[in-house]
Formats: sequence, structure tokens, C-alpha cells
Amino acid sequence: MKKFSSSNRWFPFFVLLVLHACAPTQSTSDLEAFIDEMYAEVDNDRSPGTAVMVVKDGEVILNKGFGMANLSHGIEITPTTVFDLASVSKQFCAYAISTLVEEGKISLNEDVRTYIPELPDFGKTITIDHLVHHTSGIRDWTSTLPVAGWSFHDVISFEQILRMAYHQRALNYEPGVEYSYSNTGYNLLAEIVQRVEGVTFREWTNQNIFQPLGMNQTLFLDNHTESIPNRAQGYGSSDGVFTATPNNLLALGSSSMYSTSTDLSKWVMHLMNPGDKQSVVERMFTKGILNNGEEISYAFGLSVTEYEDAPWISHSGSWASFRTYLCILPKSGYGIVVLNNHGQNTNRMAREIADYLLDTSDEETDTDTEENPVEVAASVMNELTGVYKLGPGWYVELTYSDGQLWTQATNEDKFSMTPLSDSVFRIEAYSNRTMTFHRDDAGNVNALTYSGSKRDKVDTSVAAPKINPRDYLGTYESAELFTTYEVIADGDQLLLKHFRHGTIELSRAWGEDYVGSRWFLGSVEFSKDNNGLVDRFYVTTNRARRQLFTIMK
Repeated sequence: MKKFSSSNRWFPFFVLLVLHACAPTQSTSDLEAFIDEMYAEVDNDRSPGTAVMVVKDGEVILNKGFGMANLSHGIEITPTTVFDLASVSKQFCAYAISTLVEEGKISLNEDVRTYIPELPDFGKTITIDHLVHHTSGIRDWTSTLPVAGWSFHDVISFEQILRMAYHQRALNYEPGVEYSYSNTGYNLLAEIVQRVEGVTFREWTNQNIFQPLGMNQTLFLDNHTESIPNRAQGYGSSDGVFTATPNNLLALGSSSMYSTSTDLSKWVMHLMNPGDKQSVVERMFTKGILNNGEEISYAFGLSVTEYEDAPWISHSGSWASFRTYLCILPKSGYGIVVLNNHGQNTNRMAREIADYLLDTSDEETDTDTEENPVEVAASVMNELTGVYKLGPGWYVELTYSDGQLWTQATNEDKFSMTPLSDSVFRIEAYSNRTMTFHRDDAGNVNALTYSGSKRDKVDTSVAAPKINPRDYLGTYESAELFTTYEVIADGDQLLLKHFRHGTIELSRAWGEDYVGSRWFLGSVEFSKDNNGLVDRFYVTTNRARRQLFTIMK
């Protein structure tokens, strides 16, 4: 069965380059026919489209465009069409960091504040290595700036992103404790390159990466008004109608790199045969290690996993209706790049291309065997009932009735659960995912594991009863984000008012934890002072936790 993993099994890169000679191959004409069929639906003058590039053993065997780069002007996508690469940009920032390490100009274990003293002292050292592997605890600007009032259609400058980081008041978690993707971390890495080298990040990457490799249509954009020849426009769609998506982002290091499938072929071949840069590139495949010794799959701007029991090195990107993907398969000698300007899933497309190239269709695959249900006593299932917190503003309540256990998550329907043992239950409505229950030393159920993470049971005795909206009214400010929200009420309905976002409904998830009707308010959790008066709330999303708002007196 096809599967991705982040196994420790990892061959030295230079050994893999020798192994690819035995890999299955497909003829170039057959490959082109396969790709043509894959993208036939967008290969017209009415649809944005895709550029696809495939490398085999250091040679480009396919490089082709489908659909339109610009619908307004009737410009087709070609191998020289320039795409916003979004987060595929990160590997180039990581290459810069690896180069500076190789040259002895920086150390991965150095405190980031050695180079950027404007970053607050959080009481715990954040190293360059933490930033590289997304283990720093630094909040992601894609989650914080919307709370502060930004729209992704606004001009978002590099300087604004840095200022947000400099005003961060607390970390998401202690550095090194966990992995949490942070674009801000890579923006800080780009700033380190600028400060160490004394040139702009754009200049450094031009001089040290793009020009030496002949990537003549590639750049990091540092001026949103700049005209880029052959630049594609990103398009969203609604009811089959395409509309242009504004794109004014200048997130150097994490994003905002523009390139073509032709230029990226040179980069892919460089990664697979780096010559005198072998040490720099090999360092890029070094996975992160958490404080507890656990290895994560994220390396230097690249994810290092396995597919079909062979290394798969990749990164995806998504911004302003652009979706991008770059991967290399060192054991088979293939590299694949998929770029589009209409939001189609490039990850899946790259995997389909890889399956074709590796000719996996005739291979024997494992057959999933679904575990059979078992009988579980009613008394045991009753012990599992209760409320569990799955995430910010996301709870699940488990109940027992009609002889079985039921699950109902925040703002979702109720679904039945199938017992596989007295502690493991399958939920067919959740794509057959399971919940595994845990007990404390006294034998009481205190947590469950869902989607690989352990979630605690909520003490429902502290859940708030019917609220009095008057207790919450007032204007709350964030010293970190320099913005305010006013809490108002419409009957029993609590609402937030913001100067830019307007009125936002809050729905109660559990206790004092509410969910906002806008995506960036994943959890709005109110808290009281020692006198029992509501005086603050915390806003949490997946990449920015517990951003504090205090009531203005």
C-alpha cells in the first residue's frame, strides 16, 4: 500500500545518486501523453492552468504548460511563465542558511537575538536551528496579522512581518518542544542573511544561487509594484467563474519567490548533483530533533519522508490562488515540479506523476483489513462519556444511548462509534479514524488520542452555565497586535466588532471558549479576574496561541 512516512531510514545522499540506474522508466512520448491527458481539462483559453516539469538523471524529459497565465490578455502558460512559488521558496532561504553555516559565518546553535536583538527575550533561547525546523514557538504571521485587522489582499511588507515578530509577547510553546509551521521563522532567517552579509536577501540569492545556476527568470520580490515579465496571475473561482486574486505579499525567505518550471529544473538538478556544494545540500536534508529526542520530518525548507519505501524530498506552496510543489526522488533519479495559478492540488498531481514514472500500477499492494467490532459492556462505555478538548474552540462530547457510544464535535452532527476493543473505537463518519481512550493511575478515563495527538478530558464541573452577556461587554485591546475588539451583545448572542473586520459572531464551544465566525478566530476564550469579573480573552489559532486581549478601563 502506498504510504508516506518519516522513518529514520535514510541513505546518504551521494549513495542514492548511484542507486537510481535500476529504477523503472517510461518513454518520453508516453509520459507526455499521460501528462496531456492529466491536464486536458485546463488546456484551453478559458481556464488558468499548470506548468509541469520532470527531470530524469540530470536531464529534463518533460517541460510543458497547460491553460492560461493571464485570462484578461489571453497569455498561455509556457515553460517560461513566472509563478509565485509560495512556500516552495523556503528551501532557497534554507540553502542560504546552510551556506553561511558551511562558511563559518553563523552557527545553527546560536541565539537568534545575536543577530536580531529586536526580537524579545522570551526567557528561553531560540536558536537558528529552531527557526529552520519550525520548532521555535514563534507565531506565524498568517495567523496573527488577520487578527490584527489585515486582509491577505493588503500589501503585507517584509518590514511589517518583522515588526509583528518584534512585538510578540509570548511564544506558542517552549523552543524545541514541538513542531509548528511558522512562516515568520523563515522571514527571520532571511533577515539574518541580510545582517550577516550586508546585502539585501534578494541580492544575496541572486549572486549566490540564481545567477550561478543560470536561473535568469527567478527572484525574490521585494517591491510589490515591480513589473515581472511573463508573470502569471492567480485566479480563484466561484460557480465556474474565475476572478483575479490580489497578490501584494513581500514575505522574503518564507515566500515571495518567483520562478519558472525551466529555472526550477536547474535547481532540482543542482539538489541531485550539487558538485562542490555537496555539504551545503546534504545539510539541507537534516531533519529536526525535538527536545525529547523525537525526530521530525521537516529538514531545511524541505520535508524528508518516504514513498514506496524510497526517499521522497519535497515541499509544497499555497498563496493567492497559486499552488506549487517540488519533489526529488533520489533513488530513482527523478525530480518533479508542478506549478499552477488556480489552486488545484499540486501535491496529489505530483504523486500521480511519480506513480506513473515508477510504474507502480502492477505492483502488489497491501489490502487494508478492517478490524471487526467487539462487544463492550455498557458500564465501560459510560465511563468513556464526557467532553474532550480536541483543539482551539474544538470540543467533542461523547454520550451513550441506544446501546452504543456517540460522538458530536463542535458545530457538527452526532455520529455513532464502533468498538474495536474496550479502549479503541472507530468512527466511520470520520473516514474510519479511531479514538483511543486512556486512564489515569486510579483507573479513571482522563484522555483520548485522536489523529495521533492525545487530548485531555474536560472537567465539566467548571463549565459556565447560561451566560449573562452584560458580563462580557467592553472594548478589549492587544498590546501585541495594536488592535481592539469591542464585545457587544444581541440578546444572548455575543458579538465582536472590529474597525476593519466589522461584526463577527461568537458561538459557544464549551465553558468560556467561543468560536468566531471568521477563520482567524479559531478560539476566543474569556477569563475572569480574582473578583469574578471578565477582564480578558485569548485568541488562538493553530499557529498562534493565546494572543492576549485585555479590557480597557
